[in-house]
Amino acid sequence: MRFLPVFLDLTSGTVALIGTGSAALTKLRLLRSADANVRWYVDNFAVAAQALADGESSRIEIVFADPLEDDFAEFIAVVAAPQGEPLDGKIAARARAKNLPVNVVDRPDLSTFIFPAIVDRGEVVAAIGTGGAAPVLARRLRERIEAQLPARIGGLAALMGRFREAFAERRHCSCSPRRFWEDVVDGPIGAAALAGQWEEAEAALVQAIETTHAPQARCGAIFMVSAGPGDADLLTLRALQALQGADLVFHDEGVTPEVLDRARREADLICVPEERDTGVAAQEEINRRMLEAAQNGCSVVRLKTGDIHDQATIEFFHKARLQVAVIPGVTVCGSASTATATRADVIAA
Repeated sequence: MRFLPVFLDLTSGTVALIGTGSAALTKLRLLRSADANVRWYVDNFAVAAQALADGESSRIEIVFADPLEDDFAEFIAVVAAPQGEPLDGKIAARARAKNLPVNVVDRPDLSTFIFPAIVDRGEVVAAIGTGGAAPVLARRLRERIEAQLPARIGGLAALMGRFREAFAERRHCSCSPRRFWEDVVDGPIGAAALAGQWEEAEAALVQAIETTHAPQARCGAIFMVSAGPGDADLLTLRALQALQGADLVFHDEGVTPEVLDRARREADLICVPEERDTGVAAQEEINRRMLEAAQNGCSVVRLKTGDIHDQATIEFFHKARLQVAVIPGVTVCGSASTATATRADVIAA
């Protein structure tokens, strides 16, 4: 991953936009949608006048000058439509000298940031990038996400945002913020919001926040997850959900980095020897650590290569009255069938 996705507050300063071609106009519309303050260096008054006539222009300053005559000190980013060499290179060099993010359209070699394909749902924004290598592919992926992302998801995010401070002030220290908001998103409150029942959703959220003032029972769970043949793309949906919700992941040495990368970023990854390579005492110590973490309210994943979990370990957690979920992986035969189907889908597409 060369380009790290970040979200910039473009209202905190001024963005320099250079050029009046179609690429510049496209970027102008995008900057407008983010309420950016823009200093637009133009060389064609008619094009600039038409663009301003088509929309709100209070945040746009038109400049008929050579952008290289400015020192760029007041900008937070520079966006340039292709001007041709040597001007493109000089603009990029000037921005880099001022430690400014710069994008020269269709020139990733001169850019320190790129514009992704964007799915805009208000407070929820999804960005898809290909490092500038395949923008058409990024747009195709955006279309698929557009079709699947609920239209009211941004409203749900805004609702949650309005009550974050109230929750932080009200909650007891035993109440996990992550789990509380997961319940909001996945439970009746989220369902009501996505159905457009905003009053019901807000009332339920207020009531849920009130209940967090009292001490919460800390009850964790154990997930015995099989990584299958080791291909991250073949993890089951339940396996992905367990990894995304994990506080700790105890994994075999053979689990691939690609699979481990699907775990929640904040989760602790703990490598342990496979059961066949450890003695009884060592395995008991691993089980004890997992038990202790779960009893302290953590979500614990035991991630194994293959598809077989030790039955004695599962019974150990059952005897401790812990919730245990066994999540099988895709078998080798199943993965071969999936790969064949995927190739067929690609060919059909």
